[in-house]
Amino acid sequence: MRASTPPLNPSSPGAASQGSPAEPDFRPGTRHQWRERVAAALNRTAPERNADAGTVELMLTTTTEDGVALRPLYTSEDRDAAPMLAGRRPPAYPGSWDLRQRHADPDPSAACAAIADDLAHGTTSLWLVVGAGAVPLPALARVLEAADDAAAPVGVHLDAGWAFESAARELLRRRTPRGSLGADPLGLEAATGEVADSVAAVRLAEHCAEAVPGLRSYTVNGLVYHEAGAGHAQELGCSLAAAVAYLRELTDAGLSVDDACGQLDFRFAASVDQFGTIAKLRAARALWTRVTTACGASPPARRQRQHAVTSMAMTTARDPWGNVLRGTVACFAAGAGGADAITVLPYDVAFAVAGPASRRLARNTTAILVDEVHTARVADPAAGSWFVEALTTDLARAAWALFTEIEGAGGLGPALRTGLVAGHLATSRARREQDVAHRRRRLIGVTDFVAPADPPGAKPGPAAGEPAAAQPGGLPAQRWAEPFERLRALADQHAARTGARPCVFLATPGPSAEYSARRNFAANLLAAGGIAVVDSGSTVDPAEMVRLFRDSGTAVACLASTDKLYAEHAAELVRALRSAGARRVLLTGPAQATAGFAGLPDGVLAEGMDVLATLRRLHLDLGIPQEER
Repeated sequence: MRASTPPLNPSSPGAASQGSPAEPDFRPGTRHQWRERVAAALNRTAPERNADAGTVELMLTTTTEDGVALRPLYTSEDRDAAPMLAGRRPPAYPGSWDLRQRHADPDPSAACAAIADDLAHGTTSLWLVVGAGAVPLPALARVLEAADDAAAPVGVHLDAGWAFESAARELLRRRTPRGSLGADPLGLEAATGEVADSVAAVRLAEHCAEAVPGLRSYTVNGLVYHEAGAGHAQELGCSLAAAVAYLRELTDAGLSVDDACGQLDFRFAASVDQFGTIAKLRAARALWTRVTTACGASPPARRQRQHAVTSMAMTTARDPWGNVLRGTVACFAAGAGGADAITVLPYDVAFAVAGPASRRLARNTTAILVDEVHTARVADPAAGSWFVEALTTDLARAAWALFTEIEGAGGLGPALRTGLVAGHLATSRARREQDVAHRRRRLIGVTDFVAPADPPGAKPGPAAGEPAAAQPGGLPAQRWAEPFERLRALADQHAARTGARPCVFLATPGPSAEYSARRNFAANLLAAGGIAVVDSGSTVDPAEMVRLFRDSGTAVACLASTDKLYAEHAAELVRALRSAGARRVLLTGPAQATAGFAGLPDGVLAEGMDVLATLRRLHLDLGIPQEER
């Protein structure tokens, strides 16, 4: 007789009668059955949560930085609420995507050599950053000549800031220019705070539409919002508002709707949030189709040209080799999401001008995903996934809500000047900063599993220890790892000045097999702030512990052992360490572990705590000079 509730494991006992061949029960379970079983599992492991079938799904629902709900279960019931908005479309590069390499070397000779190397090894278009700290504007003509030497014509996509008109003139002198001039006045206003003047951009668009059909004038740059803290929906909403503003300007200047649409490229961030990136790119196409259809564009003109760039915000300057893996996940997501062009930033982009090795790794990330993994062979491979379809719809709706709010404020320009956009992004940025500070969002090699020293070839330099420079009035641009990396840089400077790395004395009473888990947790947490540890070994003798503490030369101690050994020895050890001169005594473990110690110790190192604030306090206790914040 079959159980009334299908077993979770079809081959488990009871799935078939004894003595007969296994007959897996493939009857579909119901959502209510799933809720009942998940609630029972939660109550076994965390009875204080008091879960039941009516509340468990809500209990397990989380939200993104910009408020989009992520539910724990998506089924066919969600299908009606999530039509395939993004649709399927043939890729611009059948079986592949445009491999677009970024070049920003201020040395023109080095830039030319790097371009030649990239074009000889699979790069199909170039993204040239022009201006301060990048390719000098006077040298642009020489750099463009290196692009002209390619065996086949390649597209060039300029990114010249406010000098976009001067850079455009150089590109327009080429015999058959292809690509984009990169004008984005509203994106530049968002980044710098300088009020946009779009006259030059409109003039370029008119010329391109009339005389240079292979060249587009505008790039709607979503990266500026992403790097200022925007979630996926906010990046989409702000980008859509910018694109609609440009459509208005171009049609007001006399361009047809189709010609105006043909002048726009879109640039979006791709991050380690794999499914969020896929859904964002799909939602972007759905939103653009909705706008261009309402504007009367013909079906071919409604197509959105997407350039996805692996997120600068997610990169780390410390232990940068992890950026190779981050870039791989982001590149896969961008390809699966349907991007027309993808740029994988080199692993050392956070602290150096990319060299041959890092550029080669970035290039080959795309080559492997295209030629070995065959990621690009299927158009819209996520279509039909209940989760991705629902997330696409949810992001599109949230982005549309922000877009209509911006439109209600008079458009993106006024929304930037009144602080409406900055306010939304500040809220999301603050939540992400808190998630990083509490290690709810982990950055391997920075917040967790920190290497004792940077590997050979990694030279973080000032970018790893100084706040990112921001233009007055512009949106901030910050990598997620920067607060922790600044602490590491301060600890490094202290070590260089004093000849000794700041350290905490770890008192680890009892057998190592019992204390090692909490000892390793504490050491890993402290290393995120550039703080080393001095271990006591297994002694439980207060006098011996005091001697070892004094020999360590530090003013901070931390106990790391089991609750049982804390109950037996912690109070006595804390008093002994304090009497020996410890300025601060901490305990590793949950807060309730200190309940019986009558105010001792001074605090705990525990999962879920504000790690960043704790490390800053420890820096003060250890005499490390602090930066101004």
